[in-house]
Amino acid sequence: MKINSFRQLIVWQKGHKLVLDIYKFSTLFSAEEKFGLTNQIRRAAVSLTSNMAEGFSRRSKKEKIQFYSIAHGSLTEIQNQILIAKDVNFLNNDIYNRLEE
Repeated sequence: MKINSFRQLIVWQKGHKLVLDIYKFSTLFSAEEKFGLTNQIRRAAVSLTSNMAEGFSRRSKKEKIQFYSIAHGSLTEIQNQILIAKDVNFLNNDIYNRLEE
């Protein structure tokens, strides 16, 4: 089966679910974090799937790899940020484990 859209990529679908979960659970963060961790983690999540989508549309292998690499970096950033959120008690262990999975 030929993949015609980034939306068909399983990795993008899982990333999109993560974005939605990040938006949902970041509402639990302290109100004073609205322009701190909340904004940062949401931007990283959006960057994850946006770079996957952009990489998909690129023609050259080199460009695809570049955008997929940036997406991987955003995922690592999210991993760090959800760990921080757990450690400062913005997220409980169950939510952290769900996001980390």
